[in-house]
Amino acid sequence: MIATTIAAAAAAATLNTAIVTTDQAVLRAAARESAPSQAQLWQGEVLEVRGERLDYLQVWDHQRERGGYVKASQVQRTTLAAADAPELLAVVRFLRDAPGAESLGIGLAAAWLQAAPPEAVRGAAGAEALDALGTFSQRLAQRASNGTANGKGQATLSAHLEVASHYGVKFMSYEQDGRVRICYDGDAFRRVLSLPARPDQQARAALAVTQPECIAPDLQPLQRHQHNLWRAEVLDRVDGSALPPYLRHRLALRRASVWSTLAYEHTRLGEAAQPAAQRALAELAAVNKTELAEDDEAAWNEAAMRVSASRWAAVEATAPRAPVAVPTVVTRPGQPGETCVLLVDAKHDAANPLAQRCTYSLVWTPSATVNREGNAATVAVQPLEAWRELWLFRKHGSQWTIEVVPPAALTPQLGYAEFAGWVPGGTQMLLAREARGDGKYRRNFEVLSLDSLTPQRQSTDASTLGPFQRWQDPGWKRMTVSVR
Repeated sequence: MIATTIAAAAAAATLNTAIVTTDQAVLRAAARESAPSQAQLWQGEVLEVRGERLDYLQVWDHQRERGGYVKASQVQRTTLAAADAPELLAVVRFLRDAPGAESLGIGLAAAWLQAAPPEAVRGAAGAEALDALGTFSQRLAQRASNGTANGKGQATLSAHLEVASHYGVKFMSYEQDGRVRICYDGDAFRRVLSLPARPDQQARAALAVTQPECIAPDLQPLQRHQHNLWRAEVLDRVDGSALPPYLRHRLALRRASVWSTLAYEHTRLGEAAQPAAQRALAELAAVNKTELAEDDEAAWNEAAMRVSASRWAAVEATAPRAPVAVPTVVTRPGQPGETCVLLVDAKHDAANPLAQRCTYSLVWTPSATVNREGNAATVAVQPLEAWRELWLFRKHGSQWTIEVVPPAALTPQLGYAEFAGWVPGGTQMLLAREARGDGKYRRNFEVLSLDSLTPQRQSTDASTLGPFQRWQDPGWKRMTVSVR
């Protein structure tokens, strides 16, 4: 990706090159304002300079295979010689944090990569240029994904994307929640990771290439697992101790998310998942919320939900107990890939359970709990890597039923519902729920009626609910990440 368009222009002429610096610059048939327009040019486009006339440059547009004149004030001239490299890098450095100048920054970064000597490209300057090139490309993809541009703004955005593609920058589009997300393929960032880059540059690169939103949705399960293993490896290469706090915490949040996903996948594959789940919990615990950047609030909540969804993988499974008078939750294999959840007691064994339901989801048997009245029980069930439900067993007369309590009434995406304690009397249960989806985010602590499954009291803060102060389960309080 070393500026193929610029290379073509340089090979065609040994004079010099011009990079368009303004949008809607006009390529005219003659060196005057009244001359007919040949084409409309956009920032970042590269032209070959063949001469000068008045305040115009005579140029050749290799992309359109057309010549003409453009105002000298609307372009940045360079000979693409090694002597020009420091100046080009200085301009790239200036534009790196200038929103709206992404296509120009891509063009200038590509020009530097063409002009700089090989040893510079392989060194710290090369890491800086590629870091900037990746930043420009990623920000342009984010602009395209926001979908806020319309009319003239949409035309400009489309032109900038086209300019970037001429330099070999690749974008991919994925449909998410009924919208199209544009993702940069991360080539420049991958190159940064192979160079002697600073820790902050490595961190930005690692975060960019491990975005969960930009994982191809059509990957097969084993392909996705291999990709997540690679994500974890990339993130672990970065020395977090050398980073400023906000960036160190941003890295820890991404690691927590990735390791929680690996805990789910390892369990699915029948592999040891406890180390991955414990790593996810440790990374999340290492984050000091007061040192987070304001923009990282959503990432903090997302990481917490992902970690919570798989946190039961951190608990070592115990051997099944012998049937007792109090109902007990056990599992047994069903159809291939299926797990059947059974409620048994001393009089009702697995062949004649009190209640039974089969699922292709992960069933976390260490989470099973029964109230002291013996008329209700729960177990955590995880159908997706970041979505955990609560199965509630309820006794009505002599019959038992099984109800699914979801994190929210949303399309399953991100969230968890978890048992938080039993209220004496056998009519209420404490529940913690957190979910994001359909453009909404909500975290609730509820006193749930076992009869109607409706919240009788609820709050976004557990400390404001008296039953949570008196009856919360000690195990839940020790392990949950919902109170943070």
